[in-house]
Formats: sequence, structure tokens, C-alpha cells
Amino acid sequence: MIDDAKLDLLVFAAHPDDAEIGMGGTIAKAARAGQRVGMYDLTYAEMSSNGDPDTRQLEAVRATELLGLTVRGNLGLPDRGLRPGTEQADKLVEVIRRHRPRVVFAPYFEDRHPDHAACSRLAEEAVFNAKLRRYMPSSDAWTAEAFVYYFINDMHAPRLVVDITEYQSLKMEALSAYRSQFAPMDETRDWVPTPLTAGYLDHVAARDRLFGAPHRLAYAEGFIPKGPLLVGGF
Repeated sequence: MIDDAKLDLLVFAAHPDDAEIGMGGTIAKAARAGQRVGMYDLTYAEMSSNGDPDTRQLEAVRATELLGLTVRGNLGLPDRGLRPGTEQADKLVEVIRRHRPRVVFAPYFEDRHPDHAACSRLAEEAVFNAKLRRYMPSSDAWTAEAFVYYFINDMHAPRLVVDITEYQSLKMEALSAYRSQFAPMDETRDWVPTPLTAGYLDHVAARDRLFGAPHRLAYAEGFIPKGPLLVGGF
């Protein structure tokens, strides 16, 4: 891991496993094409119904290795306490200016989980503020070339799709690293059933197939860029 590496792609997520759900295949594809990809989780997911922060971090380490991330960090913001329009956005500004990415990704703002929507808004604020030279003037301003939304729980019509056919199995392996979230366990082990344990990964794969179908691709991930994107995508 290179803590101050200049990145091609920078991904923000509210919790460990969010970005893997929405764009794990794209991350793996970009990393194996030689792009430097970084991910920052905003929280340790301490409010999760299953697992605990230590377990989730160990799972994230395994997923990070599988995807080939250049850097992964955690901002330690409060789970279920993300607040757009506050100083929390400054932590994201610091990350953007440190890594100077070409493209920044965040969850789409319409999602059943309030933290995903809040992460989206925080990232949008941070991308805007990071380019203002008089904002937090102790660090150099940085303007990303593009800001792009990925999907987590809900289904939306994408404006851009990425063929991940060759990387779908790797994406699912990275998601399977989060056993505390997706694998049914003995209910006597402080475990409760949730929407994530009821065939959720099958639904993720089905959505990837659906995004790919109009383009005759086996699997694809969908995105919505904020504003026009240069031909060639990211």
C-alpha cells in the first residue's frame, strides 16, 4: 500500500463491501490494466447487524488483495452518522488532494440505505471543494476529470456500462470474502438473518447480467457520470 500514491481512480464507500458490490469488477479490470485504484471506506460499519469492525476489516484486507487496489483506507466516520454539509466532507477533500485522482466514484444518491446516500452527497461536496484554491489552502487544490456514481442496492438505468465478463468471478470471490455479511451462519453465534444473507450475491450477479444483456455481454456494471464523460470512459 502506498498512502500518498497518485491514483487513476478513487472510490468512496460508506462501508466495507459497498464498492465491491457496485463496481468490484471494474476495479479489478482497471487494476489489471495497470491503473492505480484506491478505495476509502467512510466508516467501520460498526452498526452492522452481523460481524464487528475487526472482522469487517480482516474481510476488507482479503477483498483488497483480490481486487488489486493500490491503496485502501478508512476515514473512521460514524456509521449511521454521516452528515453532508459538515466538516466530514473535509476528510474526503484531504483524500482527493493527497491522491490527485483522474476519476472519483461514489454511490448513487438514490439507495435504500441512508448512509449510501449520505456518502454520495459527501463525495460530491468534496470533489467540488477540492478544486477551490482558497478552500483549505494548506493543501493544493485538485480538479478531478470526472465524478461517477455506482449502484449498490437499488436498480437504476445506467448511462455507462463496463464489460466485466472476464472479472465477474473475481468480483464474486472478493464479495465472498465478506462472509460475515453474505454467508448464512448458525443463529446461535450472534447472527441474525438480513437482506444480505438471503441470496443477495445472486441478485448482484443477476443485475450484472442484466446490465450486460443489451450489449450482448455476459456481465457488466452500470454507472451514471455526473456531467459528460470523455469518449473512452475511465
